[in-house]
Amino acid sequence: MKKLISKIDELRSSEIKNRVDRRILEFEEVGKNKDLIFSELCFCILTANSSADNCIRVQKEAGEHFDSLEGDRLAGKLKEVGCRFHTKRAGYIVEARKNRNELIEKVGELESRELRQWIADTIKGIGMKEASHFLRNIGHKNLAIIDFHIIDILDKEGIIKKPKKLDRENYLKIEKELERLGERMNLSLAELDLYLWYLETGKILK
Repeated sequence: MKKLISKIDELRSSEIKNRVDRRILEFEEVGKNKDLIFSELCFCILTANSSADNCIRVQKEAGEHFDSLEGDRLAGKLKEVGCRFHTKRAGYIVEARKNRNELIEKVGELESRELRQWIADTIKGIGMKEASHFLRNIGHKNLAIIDFHIIDILDKEGIIKKPKKLDRENYLKIEKELERLGERMNLSLAELDLYLWYLETGKILK
């Protein structure tokens, strides 16, 4: 763990800190815009088994259609702009429209973990990781975005033992370990995630 903390501290002493801070502020601004909230949910639907870079590009090129095109036409548009699993993803987005208004209401009413639970239970194509990702991207700071890239880092540093599967129980256990790490470094989980991803990829995306 000391080695990981040292690496993150080095980043916090560099210009990377300014980039992380700016990104956190950008997430907060997205959360103030009801139209952007649904677009960000759709972005997170796209991210499973896909690269963040590609999904950002797809959102930029097709995002105006997330809330309007019929299923087949949306699938065609997603395919046109290079989205993986375009038919399935289009179906999830169209289905998510049914909960759009309720989602926006609950974003303003529920605390982060209760809201994450509702999203993961209600929105097809969204699990714990994607729900956490979505909420981080609209300004929530106290949820961990956990996939096997993050798990590999934590396992390598001896913080956790790599689980055989990432079910909800294991997700919450790993989140607790990340919380402890964040508290030790005086970082929110949102900030910690950006630093970890920078260590892994050399990029600060979303």
